Amino acid sequence: MVSLGCPKALVDSERILTQLRGDGYAFAPDYPGADVVIVNTCGFLDSAKAESLEAIGEAIAENGRVIVTGCLGHEADAIRARFPEVLAITGPQQYEQVVEAVRAAAPAPKSAYIDLVPDAGLKLTPPHYAYLKISEGCDHKCKFCIIPSLRGKLASRPPAAILREAAALVGQGARELLVISQDTSAYGLDLGHAVSALGGVSLRAHITDLTRELGALGAWVRLHYIYPYPHVDQLIPLMAQGLLLPYLDIPFQHAAPSVLKAMARPANEAKVLARIKNWRAQVPDLALRSTFIVGFPGETEEDFVYLLDWLEEAGIDRAGCFKYEAVAGAAANALPGAVPEDIKEERWHRFMAAQARISEMRLAQRVGKQLEVLIDVVDEDGGATGRSRYDAPEIDGEVHLRDAGGLKPGDLVQVFVEESDETDLFGVPLEARA
Repeated sequence: MVSLGCPKALVDSERILTQLRGDGYAFAPDYPGADVVIVNTCGFLDSAKAESLEAIGEAIAENGRVIVTGCLGHEADAIRARFPEVLAITGPQQYEQVVEAVRAAAPAPKSAYIDLVPDAGLKLTPPHYAYLKISEGCDHKCKFCIIPSLRGKLASRPPAAILREAAALVGQGARELLVISQDTSAYGLDLGHAVSALGGVSLRAHITDLTRELGALGAWVRLHYIYPYPHVDQLIPLMAQGLLLPYLDIPFQHAAPSVLKAMARPANEAKVLARIKNWRAQVPDLALRSTFIVGFPGETEEDFVYLLDWLEEAGIDRAGCFKYEAVAGAAANALPGAVPEDIKEERWHRFMAAQARISEMRLAQRVGKQLEVLIDVVDEDGGATGRSRYDAPEIDGEVHLRDAGGLKPGDLVQVFVEESDETDLFGVPLEARA
């Protein structure tokens, strides 16, 4: 399995592998040992499409028997034109079709070892953390995005099903649950916030109710892809109570009202600043992660400067930035005022420099303090690398430890922070410091 793209695609890969394992298939660690290769693709940006096509080409060159799935599967004709030898092509979330293609290419063993499949399914993440997908699709109509056409409308899972999976993950050793979907804060809207039962307890399909129950499982609960709906304010008290991590991943995309309007995004940026101030009054250590787009059609220099000023006032802890790309099928392609590529590049560098300075300042505030750190990696020289509750895996920073002998991945340790830079913290376990 070659899994590309976002965590939502990773969960799709896990579901495919879980079903195949239930059928008795084993998984090869490399191309030569595989009877068939599945490539789960990303098809959102041109750069992601190029990476997916490169991965398909590599799999064909190294193995020759390739099944393609994922978001790029919507462009099956283009894939076939370049790689006619591909065995099968499916779109995102088409798990059964992928499994059927595998069965056709490499018939399943006669006996299936169902007992080898964990209750929570097979995971591509380390045992101590796991992604928990709570819904599929999206109902937004952002002009730069084609996700709704790729993954469909919002379709929420029943809360009882989510909580059963979460409990199984924690029971198998997960210390952190990363809640994901295309729009996490919209969870349950399509269900009318319907009630389902688990163990005699009625559960409403609402993000506040769901996360309260998740927090009671005892693991870290981290929320990704939160849109700033008014009811997000109800999540902040759960952070203050310790049921949720003090962390919100909110894809703001921009701050200038004219650009947000052109994007078809919520445009009341001043109200958002007031809400952030209120959130931090309740949870002073709240960390905010976001993503932004520069060079959107019609963006002026004044709009961009407005974004930089807003970024600093909001105190965004971590931010990713994309240069606008004209994605095939996106409504933004018809907008006037295309920004030249050299200006996009220049604004991207200015944004990243500004965010690096803000991140460095925010991290410096943690020096001299104690933090709880979840260990991800331990080296042979007595060092270790982990993450604080303010950092998600792979996209945020890390905490690098000295004198960390005896630790192992999945340990939660108290750490004294000695230094910081623009991305990471450096410290020592309190026991070693003593």
